[in-house]
Formats: sequence, structure tokens, C-alpha cells
Amino acid sequence: MNFEHTEDRRMLMDSLNRFVSEKYGADVRTQIAYGAEGHSPKLYAQLAELGTIGALFPEEVGGFAGAGFDISVVFECLGRGIVPEPLLGALLVGRALMLAGSDAQKEQLQSLMDGTAIAALAHDEPGAHHELNHVATTAKREGTHWVLNGVKGLVSFGEKADCLLVSARTSGETGSEAGISLFLVSGQTAGISRRSFNRIDGGRASELVFDHVQVPADALVGSEGAGYAVLERVRGYALLALCAEALGAMDVAKDQTLEYLRTRKQFGAPIGSFQALQHRMVDVLLEVEQARSAVINAAAAIDEDGRVMREKALSAAKYSIGRIGTLVAEESIQLHGGIGMTWELPLSHYAKRLVMIDHEFGDEDHHLARFIALSQTH
Repeated sequence: MNFEHTEDRRMLMDSLNRFVSEKYGADVRTQIAYGAEGHSPKLYAQLAELGTIGALFPEEVGGFAGAGFDISVVFECLGRGIVPEPLLGALLVGRALMLAGSDAQKEQLQSLMDGTAIAALAHDEPGAHHELNHVATTAKREGTHWVLNGVKGLVSFGEKADCLLVSARTSGETGSEAGISLFLVSGQTAGISRRSFNRIDGGRASELVFDHVQVPADALVGSEGAGYAVLERVRGYALLALCAEALGAMDVAKDQTLEYLRTRKQFGAPIGSFQALQHRMVDVLLEVEQARSAVINAAAAIDEDGRVMREKALSAAKYSIGRIGTLVAEESIQLHGGIGMTWELPLSHYAKRLVMIDHEFGDEDHHLARFIALSQTH
């Protein structure tokens, strides 16, 4: 396998890293991430102008890249600035429309790529415990419409989303893989109520309640009852993106900790000269490289047709990132001492983001169990 990025990817990485470092300085990022909107519409539009969102999609739908390594490059750069913009929603909803959307639904891809529309995946439900097949929200036909009822839990940027990709059960029991359907719903549709809040690691999220929400028949994405397979593929892109974002954040946390060990003095010497701290830092460096390998494996596997090998690589990466991200967060803070916990130190925000990434789309325990289950089916 060739681990060298193409020239186009290197150019994208350079321009995006420069943009993030210039526009998302620590103080600015903190103000944006924990503000009333949870992100910056102005900077999101500039990211779109740079081609950042377009890089997540192939040329056939109007993008200019879209391979697994392109996605990982974008989110690794975003992770270096823990950028709180809604690119993940654009990726997930856009990929679902690519996989199963009608021609009319695919027309919305352009507005996602140029940043004029915000999209959100409304799938996770209270009590689901990361299980993709746990869908209690219902969709029933009434005349020429579908009527949606149910609750969706942690929907990132759900209050501002122009379009929502909603999973709902059209048949079967709550835990069944069969009978799950997907619907593309306008965020302004009557009957949707929101309870919105700031996330602990920055950004905004909402709990969405669907109370007899009427959507037209053509809101159905793909075939009725066949949404699980689309959701699984979409989750795969989420896992890759989150793992790459975590890797970018780990690199920054590692670099900041190394710099602190070189400059902080105790007993007249840099604390990095103490052997016990050197051993701990070496462990961190080795684990970060292990995380890098896991992201490379996931990026290579995401475009493969073989389901079992693809999903195993993605779950293995998410398990590794969950474990290593928590280690890097804890060790970085401990090696800094008490200052590592302070709001003013950027490191504390990187640590929070690393810990919270573990809990998105399945934590390390969930993906370890899933990897074992997949191994037994192959």
C-alpha cells in the first residue's frame, strides 16, 4: 500500500491547515464553539469556498474527490483546530442521498457542498445504546403523505438544519434491522419541536420530537423498509471522519505536551529530562502512531465492497481511537499538572473533544464487541 498522499491531497491539506490555524485560534474557537450558535456561519461559508465540503464527495455528484483518504485528510485538518462546524452532517446526509436518493433529492447535494444548507442526521434515540437497528420512531402512510412520530436524541446542529435525514420504522419491532426507512425532511416542517443545548466539547445539539409530522410521499429515501443498509454505510463514513478528527487533535495535544516538558523547569531542569516522564511520553507517541495506522486502514477500507472486512476495519479503528484518545487526553493533562485542567489552556478543550469522540456512533466497548461479532461471521 502506498502511504504517500497525492499532490492534490497535499495541497488540500496545506491550504486547510493554514486556514484552520489562521481562523480558528484558541480564543476564537472557544468563543465560537461555546457561543449561542455553536459554529460560525461566516467561516463555514469560507470553508465551503475553499472546497473543503466538495472534497468529501466524488466528481459524479459535483464534488472533486470523495475517496476515503480525502475524507480523512479533511477531518484530520479540522481536528487540529477542533473546528466546530457542521461538516459531519453534510457528509452523512450527502452520502445517504448518493447511495439511495432520487434524482430530485440528489439535487440538494449542491447546496450542501457550497455551504448554503446545513444537514443533520436524526437517527440516535434515547435508550439505543449505539445500536443502529434501535428505531422506535414510526412512519405511517396516510393518503399521499407519511406521518412521523417519535423522539431523536443527540442531533448535532438539529436546531439549524435545513434538511434532516430521519430514520423511522415502517414495519417490524423496535430492534429489527428490517422495516427501517429513511426520510428527507425539511427542518422547518410543522410538528417538529426542539430542545437545544451546547455540547460539553463545543457546538450545538438538539433533542427533536416528531409529533404527527406530515411529509410528502417523495420524502422517502430509497426503498421502504431498506434503510438499515444505508445507515450502516453512512455510519462507516462517520466512523472514518471521527477517527481522523481525533488523530488531528491527538497530534496537537502531543505537540503541546512535548513543548511543555521542554520548557517547564523543576529543580533547575526541564521536567522532560526526568526519566519517568520520558517513559510516559514515549508511550503516548507510540500510541498516536498506532492510531494513525488505524485511520489509514479505515480510509483504505471505506470504499471496499466487501461488507465484513470493511466494517471490521472501521470498528477496529473506532475502538483504537476511543482507547488511545482517552489515553492521550489523560496523559497530556497529567503531564501538564494542574494547569492542564484550566479553561484558558487550549489543551483542556482538545482533551474534552477526544473523550467525547469516543461516545459518538459507538464507544470502544461497543465497537470491540462488534468487531468480535463480525469476526465470527466471516
